[in-house]
Amino acid sequence: MSVLWLILAIFMAIPWLVLIIENEPDAMAFGLSILIVLSTVALIWLLTHQTPLELKTRQMFVLTTLSWVSISGFASLPLVLGAPQLSFTNAVFESVSAITTTGSTVLSGIDQLSDGLKLWRGIMQWLGGIGIIVMGIAILPFLKVGGMRLFHTESSDWSDKVMPRTGGIAKATLGIYCGFTFTAMFAYWLGGMAPLDAVVHAMTSVATGGFANSDASFGAYADSPRILWLASLFMLCGALPFVLYIRVLRGTRMAMWRDQQVQGLLLLLAVVILVLTAWRIWQDTPPFEALTHVAFNVISVVTTTGYASDDYSTWGSLAFVAFFYLTFVGGCSGSTSGGMKIFRFQVAATLLRNQLRFLIHTSGIFTSRYNNQPLTEDITRGVVAFSFFFFLTIAGLALALALMGVDFITALSGAATAVANVGPGLGDTIGPAGNFFALPDAAKWLLCIGMLMGRLEILTVLILMTPMFWRQ
Repeated sequence: MSVLWLILAIFMAIPWLVLIIENEPDAMAFGLSILIVLSTVALIWLLTHQTPLELKTRQMFVLTTLSWVSISGFASLPLVLGAPQLSFTNAVFESVSAITTTGSTVLSGIDQLSDGLKLWRGIMQWLGGIGIIVMGIAILPFLKVGGMRLFHTESSDWSDKVMPRTGGIAKATLGIYCGFTFTAMFAYWLGGMAPLDAVVHAMTSVATGGFANSDASFGAYADSPRILWLASLFMLCGALPFVLYIRVLRGTRMAMWRDQQVQGLLLLLAVVILVLTAWRIWQDTPPFEALTHVAFNVISVVTTTGYASDDYSTWGSLAFVAFFYLTFVGGCSGSTSGGMKIFRFQVAATLLRNQLRFLIHTSGIFTSRYNNQPLTEDITRGVVAFSFFFFLTIAGLALALALMGVDFITALSGAATAVANVGPGLGDTIGPAGNFFALPDAAKWLLCIGMLMGRLEILTVLILMTPMFWRQ
């Protein structure tokens, strides 16, 4: 954990140097934050570096959860000490939202923030994005949690043809992630963004995080279709499985297009975009404008990025309900996106189809397959358990928010957007045109828990709450 905190301090030095160059008072806040983090790292390292440790599965559950919680806490320091002078609750909410790449915010007047704070918000999401990929590919499958377990059924293809060791996978993933980020920076800059905006939006697009440098989010570029289409492309790139990028680069050219998960995501996006574009055209919106904004906002919500180029909650009842449903979907497993992930819906559809067949042919034997691999009972049980607890967590969180006096739409969409790591909710308060500042502090802490549970695939956190876990 101290190594992770050290990495955080190193990245914290980037906005600190920017603020020093620009002679901004926020430089003091970042300098003090770095000092606090490094002091903690030194103390922990001195106390523990000589302790022999062989991590077991049970300890990995604790380590994973504590790492995300502690990094979120340290990342909030510049927000408490800097110019926004956020309360501790608001600062933690902002940092948890950033590190989990949720994209919900309590800030207003973002346009007036110092360049260093804008950059730090982007860096937090960028670090969270690469952390999510590595965790999803290397850690959660080891704990028998998460969607990448499904792809471990392709044992020979995974271990022999992709990368022989987890370290190799992590390095290749980081290289691809950085490549996408620098490409996005250059593309945004050529598209007309200011250099700082290009850097921050590149980091938050590829990380599918959604933090922007304006209160209007991507509405600041609503009159620039080129930028909206570029952002749509990079959000989609971040929502595809990074392990498939590795396979493509290693010579399996059609790996991406043959993957059932990718096919399902692209088909879903195409259908929803076509339907909502037709809806917007019927509402007298010019066709190209309708297609541009519908495609951008649908991709943003499905990939759980959370950008908004327009207040889509005002597009009518069909769009309102559609975007609420899309909140739950998410991108692909092994990507930076949140949500349930598209493969779980596909596995559920396969199980339902086989169950219907069994009702007709009671003596039949039906094998469930996904990506030409048999679905084992272990995988099926994991999908069912996650799906149940995913919706149970949202229901419980929404009920708790309602008990605090939060209205129905805000409570339900806020709970959904937190657990699915999407960002904006629905309604006037936390919708695409609002933020989370007006919610009670207790509600913000509950939403922080929801964001962390959603990012850690829920079961990783829930298991820590069971007595049997601590009795072992």
